[in-house]
Amino acid sequence: MTTKKPKDRVADEMIEMATLLSQKGLVSMKHLSQIKALGTAPPTYTAERVAAIRMKKAKMSQAVFAGFLNVTPSTIQKWESPASGKHPGGAAAKLLQIIEKKGIEAVVV
Repeated sequence: MTTKKPKDRVADEMIEMATLLSQKGLVSMKHLSQIKALGTAPPTYTAERVAAIRMKKAKMSQAVFAGFLNVTPSTIQKWESPASGKHPGGAAAKLLQIIEKKGIEAVVV
């Protein structure tokens, strides 16, 4: 039997509560989807997927894309190199998820 990390348990309970409140009309569908997005971990990004997001969605060089994600260009190079074994995590993975879904315009301020 595997036990979930406390963070996963809390996120799962938050989503469950929001769903129940939505069924009672106390949370809108828009807010429910936002809560689900916050409580759901971003996917694992492969080197090919990172490169595709950068080139097709953002249409940027590695250096410019790195600036948008607040990482170094060498970090982008490592993420895009299958041999490095490095993958974006945390906030960077969440930003990639947003860019992949909504385009680079979603993170331009």
